[in-house]
Amino acid sequence: MPKRIVGLIALLVLVLLLAGLVARYHPVAIDYLRQLENRRLLAADWRKLIPERRDALLNDPAAPTAGNPNGDVPLVVFLDYNCPHCRTADLIIQQALKDDPKLKVVYKETPVLGPDSKFAAMAALASRKQGKYEPFHHALMAAPGPLSEFSILTIARHMGLDVEQLKRDMKDPAIEDALARNRALATELHITGTPALVLGDEVIAGVPESPTLERLIAKEREKAKR
Repeated sequence: MPKRIVGLIALLVLVLLLAGLVARYHPVAIDYLRQLENRRLLAADWRKLIPERRDALLNDPAAPTAGNPNGDVPLVVFLDYNCPHCRTADLIIQQALKDDPKLKVVYKETPVLGPDSKFAAMAALASRKQGKYEPFHHALMAAPGPLSEFSILTIARHMGLDVEQLKRDMKDPAIEDALARNRALATELHITGTPALVLGDEVIAGVPESPTLERLIAKEREKAKR
């Protein structure tokens, strides 16, 4: 058989194979490209929306804070106490606070996983009146399993909180108002789940590893100096 015909047959086979691959993976490729475009659009939206809502993100007096109150880089954390990934994120954020004396963390209680999550958020915010938010927050995050009203109040008691006073303080309408503001802010920023971190003009969905978070904080610090 002439070499030219053999070459044409080989080319035809290759074309058919490529056509088969395209037909097989075309929906996957299209979905991937669509996701990339959605992320690009979201990033553009965040660059506009976050500066407009900077005051609500950083200066709500109902939002607990940790770290350096005058820190040069603020990290805003949207969280749910029954979210396993939030518990992982809390350990990473605690390490970041230990390693970075200029970091400020702002906590946005955003219960999305049902009534027990809301009860935990309300209890955590109410614990501020007894000056125990931060240790209580970390104790809730360190719970070995799903939280319930009973386990939340048990943890509160072990942390030295006056539980009866805590339950009275949880009825303060200001706590419901704070949670409502957090939900509205999350919605405005297209945050649909927890954990979500706001750093600079970006939203980080999920749990970044410690080196990644450290690098992003350093990048934001350099950007702020310009």
